[in-house]
Amino acid sequence: MSNKLFALLILTILFFSCKDQSTPDAEGVITAKGGVRYGGNFRFMSNEKVNSLHPLESTDVYSTRIVMQIYEGLLKIDASSTDLVPALAKKTEVNETSTLFTFHLRDDVFFHDDPCFENGKGRKVTANDFKYVFELACSNSENNDLAYLVKDKILGAADYYEGKVDHVEGLRVVDSLTLEIELEKPFSGFKKVLTHSGLAVFPKEAIEKYGEDFKKHAVGTGAFKLDVFQDDKIVLKRNNNYWDKDDFGNPLPFLETVTMTYSKDKTDELLSFREEKIDLVLDIPVEEVENVLGTLNEAQLGENVKHIVDSKASMSITYYGFAHESEVFSKKEVRRAFNMAVDRKSIIDNYLSGEGWPTLNGFVPKMKGYPINDVNGYSYDVAAAQELMKKAGYPNGKNFPKVAVYVNALEGSGGHKLAQAVKSALKENLGVDIEIELVEFNEREEKIQSGDAIFWRSGWVADYPDPENFLNLFYSGNIDHGSTTINPFKYKNDEFDKTFESALAETNEEERMKLFAKCDQILIDDAAVMPLVTDDFVTMVNLKVRKFVTNEVEQLDFSRIFIKEIN
Repeated sequence: MSNKLFALLILTILFFSCKDQSTPDAEGVITAKGGVRYGGNFRFMSNEKVNSLHPLESTDVYSTRIVMQIYEGLLKIDASSTDLVPALAKKTEVNETSTLFTFHLRDDVFFHDDPCFENGKGRKVTANDFKYVFELACSNSENNDLAYLVKDKILGAADYYEGKVDHVEGLRVVDSLTLEIELEKPFSGFKKVLTHSGLAVFPKEAIEKYGEDFKKHAVGTGAFKLDVFQDDKIVLKRNNNYWDKDDFGNPLPFLETVTMTYSKDKTDELLSFREEKIDLVLDIPVEEVENVLGTLNEAQLGENVKHIVDSKASMSITYYGFAHESEVFSKKEVRRAFNMAVDRKSIIDNYLSGEGWPTLNGFVPKMKGYPINDVNGYSYDVAAAQELMKKAGYPNGKNFPKVAVYVNALEGSGGHKLAQAVKSALKENLGVDIEIELVEFNEREEKIQSGDAIFWRSGWVADYPDPENFLNLFYSGNIDHGSTTINPFKYKNDEFDKTFESALAETNEEERMKLFAKCDQILIDDAAVMPLVTDDFVTMVNLKVRKFVTNEVEQLDFSRIFIKEIN
């Protein structure tokens, strides 16, 4: 028997328990029930560098897209919708006051095989593993950027964060497969918080063995394992011990590998797609698609690569942030003037080629149950903006210092065009000079942290579909002078804080949403930031990639997609 045939036989035995479930073709590709196929390398690009795969450092969409393939939490958001579904917790119980959550874990989940375990074999996941991870999430560890998610919610977490106690009172292991989490006060949205990729489980053994290197030596339970972490690429490979199956009973995942490389710019990414070097393009600039790829009709006629373009309204916001402790932006009049001097509709039409939607309400985007139309956003009003600048001591921009806006975008990109639009509007309408500084994501974060950036472009994509995820950015209890993720503005407003806390404790969903809308209106009235554009999540995938789905929170799940060769 040849080595190739023997390897194929072993794979067939691993994938299926019944002989008639798989039929290898002449090329050795295994076809399973439902017409799916095993094998293949799925390739895509990122325009920002991923420096860490530590879940608790997963604060941007670029790293999250990889982290979610490697790690899993108690619950998750369904990849084809925004529904809350079980992950490693097969059953969840909540008491009447939404203060006690009991999670019953699956009994068939194992960590990836790794040298951190005895004999290199991944062990079974237990409730103690989740307790360990949640206590780290409640800590003030330098590797924890997500304490804001839980430290003011779980009973005793705030004291643990401040080092007053040696354990979190509200985290209790009932038995090896049962975990209880008790909250300080009612919070009906807590289950949504638990879908955050940063609260996924990982083993204590990996932290003890790898220390700081854990961020580049990921060990999780997900459908894929980390294979390569290099400066130019990240490669994942199939987890043969994964617990989940598809609707036909086929073991997941189908792909053999997933490879993420880095693009120079969006044109480079689109050209790579046309040359079939990658299979997926994310965040497509609509105006460039036909220039580089031609129309879908041309592709179907064989004149270009066959592909499918999908577009969904994204639960995201692009905004410009103010440093509230700076001299100029500590003045409410200036912040309001900046907001009123920009014509958001005109920017979409004249600078962004109709891509995206102007934010005419609040900071929170449209989502199920949220009364977005109750929030009154900014109207374009140059006269009122000029009067505010005059009141602040800067008539026609006189004596206003030249300010740099830090933008993590490439030259000529949508982010750069948006910055040019804002710069033009502020100069023409307020007499204010803004200098555009195009920087990488990490450089922008460093500038915000050091205080060099007092005006910057940023964005937020929902970690989970709830207004709390957006409004949490402005809660003063989350101010951390070492963080650029949550409340980097150093925004403080007692009325906002009090209303936000009331919304968290409200168990009536309709009333809860009304309170969140009130919070949103406070942010607008106080001009906490400049909300500008709500994006569409536009993706383009090679037609040979099947079962690729997206949702409004831009989460990607590669565990169910497969490669189907086409003529």
